[in-house]
Amino acid sequence: MNLNDDLAAAVGRTWIDTVPWEFITELTALGGRMGASEGEARAADLVADTFEKTGLDRVRRQRFDATEWRRGETTLRLTAPVDRAFDAIALPYSPAGEVSGELVDVGHGTPQEIAAVDVEGKIAVASTTTPGESRFVHRMEKFGTAAEAGAKAFVFVNHVPGQLPPTGSLTFGEEAAVPAVGVSKETGAWLTEYANEGGEADLSVDAETVPGESQNVLARTGPMTDEYVLVLAHYDGHDISEGALDNGCGVATLLAAARVLAAADLDIGVRFAAVGCEETGLLGSEHLAATTDMDGVKAVVNLDGAGRFRDLVAMTHTSAATARVARRVGERTRQPVHVREEPHPFSDQWPFVRRGTASLQLHSDSGDRGRGWGHTHADTRDKVDDRCIREHGVLAALMVRELADEATEVPVIDPYELEDAFREADFEPGMKAAGLWPAEWE
Repeated sequence: MNLNDDLAAAVGRTWIDTVPWEFITELTALGGRMGASEGEARAADLVADTFEKTGLDRVRRQRFDATEWRRGETTLRLTAPVDRAFDAIALPYSPAGEVSGELVDVGHGTPQEIAAVDVEGKIAVASTTTPGESRFVHRMEKFGTAAEAGAKAFVFVNHVPGQLPPTGSLTFGEEAAVPAVGVSKETGAWLTEYANEGGEADLSVDAETVPGESQNVLARTGPMTDEYVLVLAHYDGHDISEGALDNGCGVATLLAAARVLAAADLDIGVRFAAVGCEETGLLGSEHLAATTDMDGVKAVVNLDGAGRFRDLVAMTHTSAATARVARRVGERTRQPVHVREEPHPFSDQWPFVRRGTASLQLHSDSGDRGRGWGHTHADTRDKVDDRCIREHGVLAALMVRELADEATEVPVIDPYELEDAFREADFEPGMKAAGLWPAEWE
């Protein structure tokens, strides 16, 4: 891989760069960064300031209307066969309400498991994980399928031990149909046992969904060209944790990549977007896509999940061109890059992929199935290894540089091939249950 002197020096400096660690320290010290909240606004100020210090051009804000969900008190009490209280937290976009009913164990919460039991008028209890032989089934799909089948409430059980109730949005940007809460693995073990004994419970959620405002923080580097590569990472997080892994590491990786790309000799421009309200429905990236001329976007690189763990995963969302770039950079740098070509709709590339733009989502893999510490109280700065951020920042920069090369052809995504890929991956029932299936695919 040929690097000019300035770019080679920038790559070299990254190995001892303290800025990513300093940034993630300041970001996590802010506390919760829930979409459209004051905490998210403080995080946007920090991102904009760091963009300026990095030397990026045209740092600016893109404000947009967003739905804000506000957490109140949650209670969960078993009423039969014994009287016993458990800790629980409401899931974002849960409506306020009080529910009493029979507990029903739906296992992993796959559509097949939910269909196999009667959940009508009951409280469905589902695990956060997915069977190893199955495709990944997202929380929104589990919740939507249970609610559609008639469940009056939903309990999401963490599969990671440590008394850690999980969080995570139930819908994209609107209040959900029925109340839903997260509970720890330890609590879930009791609830599923009681469910098998005909257990009943009372569930109370206090929450509200109100109009609010969020913002994307934008910047650019390289030549002013009509065509450009767009690099994304969401900077918001949940209100129950520091959001260090999800997605503090991802936006820190974007900053590390930006510091390298600022020294690169680029054929076309590169634009950066730290987007808001990803956790509450991809609202920032959806607004950015809706206000962007897609004819100018050569490719999108989404850094949701980069920098968390050592091995890089490149999700190419059916694009053969971005898959070739990811493999080429991995081979030339002799770094492990695992390429996955199947698409999914649960991160900020989706509003662009849906419109036909080739995408590359850079994630990272711990070797364990599921989120691990993510979406729990334990998503804190001490879990971060900033070597991963710096390494992935370099790899991301090299991939963006290749995508920005005029010799690299990146065709738009064929809409029929994309639709077929989602159907072949069996996403259709779950996306319909979650309200995400595009109307034009009907």
